[in-house]
Amino acid sequence: MTTTNGKQKIRYAVVGLGWFAQEAALPSFADSENSELVALVSDDPTKREELSKKYGLKRTYSYDEYEECLTSGEIDAVYIALPNHLHCEYTVRAANQAIHVLCEKPMAITEQECEAMIKAANDNNVKLMIAYRLHLEEANLQAVEIVRLKQIGESRIFNSVFTQQVEEGNIRLRDVTGGGTLDDVGIYCINAARYLFQDEPIEVFAVAANKGEQRFSEVEEMTSVILRFPNERLATFTCSFGAASVSTYQIIGTKGDLRVDPAYAWEGELKHYLTINGETQERTFEPHDQLAAEFTYFSKCILEDKDPEPSGIEGLIDVTIIRALDESIKIGQPVKIETRDRHQRPTSAQTINRPPIEDNPDLIHATAPEG
Repeated sequence: MTTTNGKQKIRYAVVGLGWFAQEAALPSFADSENSELVALVSDDPTKREELSKKYGLKRTYSYDEYEECLTSGEIDAVYIALPNHLHCEYTVRAANQAIHVLCEKPMAITEQECEAMIKAANDNNVKLMIAYRLHLEEANLQAVEIVRLKQIGESRIFNSVFTQQVEEGNIRLRDVTGGGTLDDVGIYCINAARYLFQDEPIEVFAVAANKGEQRFSEVEEMTSVILRFPNERLATFTCSFGAASVSTYQIIGTKGDLRVDPAYAWEGELKHYLTINGETQERTFEPHDQLAAEFTYFSKCILEDKDPEPSGIEGLIDVTIIRALDESIKIGQPVKIETRDRHQRPTSAQTINRPPIEDNPDLIHATAPEG
């Protein structure tokens, strides 16, 4: 770590320089007072050259040089923004070199990979956090509080829609890299249902639909899901890569309901529509830099030797649910899930607000997934 003006900073390498890393992650280090971007890892020499110049970085590495990066003595942590199928390998390699890991979601492809990542972090006494940015975001954490305080009565129903148009050729549409609607966007709906109900589903059911477009030759076009929670609560959602952009959820209780729309966006305003006894109140949450909040929180966990709340276990639970949903689609039947203990859950105390990124950076050899 480095010390600037008496403040300690965790030094990061960003691994993988796709559109989200370039547009959301790299600019966010400027608003994270305890985190410093010091290195980039990519197999694209143009990205390495141009982005290192833009951010004033001295060191860049190819994927073949990843081990050199980890052992350079120049970094304390990695932010892994690679395709899903590479998360496990690059996390385990970092942990084995005593480097802390902030890994994008979904955590990995299989439960076994998730468990290997958790074991590597534990064996090497490093922090492992899965990048659930909404666990630090005010609108979603205030939704948690509204449900927890029973402002809408006893919560009974969760319903969500998360859809977008993804262009042909995008990595999200490739099966071999861990793409697909459940892994990529459905995970937000699953995670929201879990943190709003403060519980884990015990049974799941799903159906997939595909009207046969070439871009959906490897993954489903859309998926609809039912999650059964203890105390006979139901969560439903539909996610799609072939529909207009929608990002919303609603949780309904015995006295009222809360709709968050948009709910899952990483930039821009988020809104609450809280209805109790027929009267609706609207609340707007100003835009914030959610990635700067993530880096700030994770660095604080490292500096203070605290376990991050969105842990490897959190990531493992979601992957377990997703794979059970895949099985349900395959067999056409509900699938029961063995629940795992989850002692930590996001609360409003985790809220971190940072100023929004003002300018959209020019992307280098990368395009946003939405058409």
